[in-house]
Amino acid sequence: MRFIIFAALLILTLPVSVSAQSFGGSMDATPFTLSVNPQYPEPYSDAVISPLSNSLDLANSTMTVSVGGKIIHKGTAQPIAIKTGKAGSVTTVKVTISSGGITNSESLYIQPQDVVLIAEPISSAPPLYPGKSLVPLEGSVRVVAVANFRDARGGILKPSTLSYAWAVDNTQIASASGIGRSSLLVASPLQYRARSVSVTVTSQNGTLVGGAAISLTSQEPLVRIYRNDPLLGIRFDHALFGEYAIAGAETTLYGAPFSFPTTTGAPFLDWNLNGARAQTGNSITLRPSGSGEGDASLTLSASSDTSAAAIADLTLLFGKSATSLFGL
Repeated sequence: MRFIIFAALLILTLPVSVSAQSFGGSMDATPFTLSVNPQYPEPYSDAVISPLSNSLDLANSTMTVSVGGKIIHKGTAQPIAIKTGKAGSVTTVKVTISSGGITNSESLYIQPQDVVLIAEPISSAPPLYPGKSLVPLEGSVRVVAVANFRDARGGILKPSTLSYAWAVDNTQIASASGIGRSSLLVASPLQYRARSVSVTVTSQNGTLVGGAAISLTSQEPLVRIYRNDPLLGIRFDHALFGEYAIAGAETTLYGAPFSFPTTTGAPFLDWNLNGARAQTGNSITLRPSGSGEGDASLTLSASSDTSAAAIADLTLLFGKSATSLFGL
């Protein structure tokens, strides 16, 4: 039994919102301040307001919280969740704390804004593949900030007029920051480590400020073998592993490399049949010839200009029904 080989023709989102807060005082002017968590709340989400003080005994104080003039809490001093409104809407929060017979008040304004950070890994994925490419080792990722800023009247601010300040692992990237600079090219993190990317977005007049953050984790490269059906196309819903029986006169297989860096080009694919090079490229067509039944080993190796490499193995099974055919 032998095989005739034929070449075939050769493809943190993370939504986060931002807000601007105006505080009614400072630690120097009043006995307490207010913090908001998360710093940039999403529209229609919970923003937790917490009192902070170095001079008041908050455990022995009483606190009243009102939103838009309506009291929502009256009791012990503690963090309180506030419901935000739609993007650009202003929620007024007033906090009054009484301690030792003395009453102090602070106010803040929460104005949620929408910011979405999208990671676009510069890595391999087959054409028409329904999934998303992964962050490659020794590669790069483009991070794009999509800002939907609205003022209190609902007016939309053009993203190109906003200022973007980028940071990678808490280090400011001044060279990539500025007005309209809504994307950043960042190196992939090392294996088994994460890399944080954050952006602070500010309107031209400085009244609206917000930000978003995303965590990137690199994935090891891999290569998978799929059947290329003459009618249905590449069957990405089922990768081939272990043994594969050739049912019919011929079969075409497709090799798909995933998470290989493509900054310097596509990865190289090399097919080996029973230890001998049989074909290069994404596809290979196999035709059993002769009679009888048996098996053969097929190995697909993928590599890039970096040290990234991956291998997929498959045992081909063929039966007595195989006949000798020639030419393609």
